[in-house]
Amino acid sequence: MKYGFGIDLGGTTVKIAYFDETGTMLEKWEIPTVTSDGGAQILPDIAQSIRAFIEAHTINETSILGLGIGVPGPVNAKGIVNKCINLGWGVFNIAEELTKLTGFPVKAGNDANVAALGEFWKGGGQGCDNMVFVTLGTGVGGGIVVEGNLLHGAHGSGAEIGHLVLNRDETVQCNCGKYGCVEQYCSATGVVRLAKLRLAKDDAPSTLRSIENLVCKDVFDAGKAGDAVALEVLEQVYAYLGEYLANVCNVVNPEKVVIGGGVSKAGRMLLDGMAPWFHKYVFHAASNVEFALASLGNDAGAYGAFKLALDAFGA
Repeated sequence: MKYGFGIDLGGTTVKIAYFDETGTMLEKWEIPTVTSDGGAQILPDIAQSIRAFIEAHTINETSILGLGIGVPGPVNAKGIVNKCINLGWGVFNIAEELTKLTGFPVKAGNDANVAALGEFWKGGGQGCDNMVFVTLGTGVGGGIVVEGNLLHGAHGSGAEIGHLVLNRDETVQCNCGKYGCVEQYCSATGVVRLAKLRLAKDDAPSTLRSIENLVCKDVFDAGKAGDAVALEVLEQVYAYLGEYLANVCNVVNPEKVVIGGGVSKAGRMLLDGMAPWFHKYVFHAASNVEFALASLGNDAGAYGAFKLALDAFGA
């Protein structure tokens, strides 16, 4: 039996998990992400943590097939990172660098793409060959699997689907520097933004007005309770999300669309609300799509990272 590690590198914590070759997660732990000095200590800290784990469990190093890592930035198929702003990193080959530090072969990918691979392999995307994974969290990200393979793109930014433009008339800038991206409407912060804009429009009564620090869940909860203003805001979100997913499916033609992130906790309410808008815009030959909710939660990145290593270095 061979084993390996899946690493999900985030801006505040690094999630590390130890797997066997069947994809069973045997152990998992976290270490802090030290971003000072341009993130110079991040990879040495990861290598030291893995070394300590191997020694503590007296693991035979010949049984380790390799490591996979997902990072918050563009990574091409050769393992070259093209700037991770949150970490202070520039352009370098993370796979080569981490191999030097650990002695094990390394395969790297973008964190959202890697999470998509995790859901495809062991989560909501199981049983299909073509899948789109969308995370609706603080921002909007995702990944695309085509014929069982993760889409990286020429420069590591394949499936940057959170920045498809939905509104050419938008005057507020997205975090990416552009205008009208789906992230501005369908992320958790986007839902709150739409709610605040609607509340400022007139004095229509709404339970949302009494909430001091409005969050996305408040809008969905108010909608469930029949709040007319909240339902109006949610209909906007559903329309944007349905049009957006129709555009993605028209290009990719997946069997499944898996939705994760905090907004996905709305469950069937989100999927059922979005469905009529999706079918309004999708091309007929791309309309036979199954929508599913992500099932791996915060472990998706670690699963996907290990799958990268397994595919690259497994027997």
